[in-house]
Amino acid sequence: MALLADGVSRLLIDGKLTSGGAGRFATINPATEEVLGEAANADAADMDRAIAAARRAFDETDWSTNTELRVRCVRQLRDAMLEHVEELRELTIADVGAPRMLTAGAQLEGPINDLSFAADTAENYEWTQDLGLASPMGIPTRRSVVREAVGVVGAITPWNFPHQINLAKLGPALAAGNTVVLKPAPDTPWVAAVLSELIAQNTDIPPGVVNIVTSTDHALGAMLAKDPRVDLVSFTGSTATGRSVMADAAATIKKVFLELGGKSAFLVLDDADLSAACSVAGFSVCLHAGQGCAITTRLVVPRARYDEAVAIAAATMGSIKPGDPSKPGTICGPVISARQRDRVQGYLDLAIAEGGTFACGGGRPADQPAGFFIEPTVIAGLTNDARVAREEIFGPVLTVIPHDGDDDAVRIANDSPYGLSGTVYGADAERAAGVAARLRAGTVNVNGGVWYSADMPFGGYKQSGNGREMGVAGFEEYLETKAIATAAN
Repeated sequence: MALLADGVSRLLIDGKLTSGGAGRFATINPATEEVLGEAANADAADMDRAIAAARRAFDETDWSTNTELRVRCVRQLRDAMLEHVEELRELTIADVGAPRMLTAGAQLEGPINDLSFAADTAENYEWTQDLGLASPMGIPTRRSVVREAVGVVGAITPWNFPHQINLAKLGPALAAGNTVVLKPAPDTPWVAAVLSELIAQNTDIPPGVVNIVTSTDHALGAMLAKDPRVDLVSFTGSTATGRSVMADAAATIKKVFLELGGKSAFLVLDDADLSAACSVAGFSVCLHAGQGCAITTRLVVPRARYDEAVAIAAATMGSIKPGDPSKPGTICGPVISARQRDRVQGYLDLAIAEGGTFACGGGRPADQPAGFFIEPTVIAGLTNDARVAREEIFGPVLTVIPHDGDDDAVRIANDSPYGLSGTVYGADAERAAGVAARLRAGTVNVNGGVWYSADMPFGGYKQSGNGREMGVAGFEEYLETKAIATAAN
């Protein structure tokens, strides 16, 4: 079976592959600006049918209680994706603009393999905990704590790492016993919609358990947040949209967890290898054109070595040329759309207006006449008060900021509305760990440690969101807790 063989993706609603009530919309290759094909464009009636199907599947089938079935189905999805991994790789590069090198990790193969963690967790989870016999208020009582599925999950996902985020929601939500309505970003509809084919044709997932609704209408995401038939909303995206999701969900007091924006800091202590640290910082900002919420986009360096740090970062980033993501050596591909390219350029123009300078980059690469490319850019000469140092740009842009010692570096890092990620580099490991412990961020690496893993929880502090994705903590976001007390006399 070839995936999307006719160049058109479909919705998955109540176990059936179907067209969208609003027709179709084009999906664009961001590296070439060419039309790849079309995606089903759902309307409000389609979303209503999807929610109804998910509600019915949760309430009227044994999906939520049949752990053996759920584990088997999640593994079937994993196996189907692995069987088609080379097709998925080419589709991901074209639909997302993801560099080929990243599809061996978080852009494809990593998330597929992470489905094993969700299945294994469900298979081995202690669903019922026996608290034994006690006599509260003098009444002999046997007590237990039961964990069970929340219900219908509305999952709303972005375009930057779509496989990773779609599967980090679908895997644990399904393994925990929930039914799901997935509303992916319209910028990368094929990456999500291909799951519709794989689920419908390669798994025993019952009708209605998974519904995938692609649409250009962002109001359909709001429907998920507002609808009383939906018990939980899991959203990944911008902080501004996250606020709207939380507000929409408030009317029904449904559970919401959010993975939002970031403006993370890369702290270089005065005993660090400056060349190594600043090179790593520059390289990481170029990966996937900087389109990652946890990328460290503020490089905070000792003031006495500021000019040297800027030069090192600029040398690294200036040597990384944006290019064809299908080529094996490409690090920095395009941003996702013309709108996003214009948004990044607007921030670059703002940097100059705020008094900054470019140590490299600053605009569109002259050798890329087509595609949504932006040059890797180092901004110097600004403080942490500048908007380009405080607002999420989501492009290959690094702002270098001076610090006056460890306390000042921590102050700068924490002086942000966000708290998603952070990095600390220092020769004295104990000292670096002490600085890391003071960062108000959900994920921190010290001297290049890697926190991205299926068994590690991911999420942020402050306006970077609430709740956690991945790890056992991420699995448990999709569970309710029930206390049962039975009289023992």
